[in-house]
Amino acid sequence: MDQPTERTAFTLRDTGAPLKWTILLLVSLAFIVPLELMHVPAALLLGAMAAAILVAVFDGKLTVPHWPFVLAQGLIGCLVARSIGPAILVTMAHQWPLFLAGVCSVLLISTSLGALLACWKVLPGTTAVWGSSPGAATVMVLMSEAFGSDPRLVAYMQFLRVMLVALIASVVARLWVAPGGVARVATDWFPAVAAGPLWETMALAVFGAIVGAKSRIPAGALLVPLFAGVALSCTHVMTITLPPWLMAGSYALVGWSIGLRFTREIMIYAARVFPKIAASTLTLIALCGGLAVLLHLIAGTDPLTAYLATSPGGADSVAIIAASSNVDVPFVMAMQMARFILVLLVGPALASAVARWTKS
Repeated sequence: MDQPTERTAFTLRDTGAPLKWTILLLVSLAFIVPLELMHVPAALLLGAMAAAILVAVFDGKLTVPHWPFVLAQGLIGCLVARSIGPAILVTMAHQWPLFLAGVCSVLLISTSLGALLACWKVLPGTTAVWGSSPGAATVMVLMSEAFGSDPRLVAYMQFLRVMLVALIASVVARLWVAPGGVARVATDWFPAVAAGPLWETMALAVFGAIVGAKSRIPAGALLVPLFAGVALSCTHVMTITLPPWLMAGSYALVGWSIGLRFTREIMIYAARVFPKIAASTLTLIALCGGLAVLLHLIAGTDPLTAYLATSPGGADSVAIIAASSNVDVPFVMAMQMARFILVLLVGPALASAVARWTKS
């Protein structure tokens, strides 16, 4: 009599690398397309990361090549630099006491919540702080790894907050505007672009990323093009030009790089700590809403502008909502960018301080 064959779980362990990459690409498209159709913020990065997590959990061991990943960081640095334009810097300079008070308050709240997560042993100290940092989510994930945190859990926290902030901010905005007033313009993936500025931007991204990667600057591949791009664009030396099709590849590479590091064990752990992280995120959003009330009462800023300005992160989704609402868009984006710059400057020191405090 034949012995019954043992059924084994599906695995990609013995699959060849070309087929694994093909599967990863197809699964990524299966996630990205519906997320884009639903106008989910950071759909490209989230879809690529979700697909990579799925492949990794089924033992599809792949690694994103080092230099393409470095170049992707350089392009993202240029993208952030383009957002910090002269108009935003002028707005910050004219109202610096208000901006300083606002961004420091949000940073204090987020760091305190991160410290509590670390103190309660929900997450390690630096991971908890970087995961709670109210900056650009992708940048926070990339910087967290450079400063010794677990980028998988930081990404988990950051993008959970991005989703919740976008959802709640959209609902709040709809309460102040007519139905249908908050809409996202369809992305033109292949717009006409000037060849000169595009090549200049590519040169900045490539050379800046290489210099940053070879230097001892933490997250240098991201930060060198970012700060160089701010200086060059604000002095009108160059115009940063980044067509969506180019950034799509960058987001996919970053999403894959993060997602492919997940394991079954880390997914089980992430699911177990989800209630505490979600509660922390909702508390952060609520406290920032309280800051918006103070901003409205003290500075006379209209309520929706104040709320969007103090929303903790998800700057791209906040920008979309602000652009389609009756708010002071320069003020909103200046507050978001000012907070991002402050996190870049003091985030590493805060993370280290919390890590030392939780170990003492």
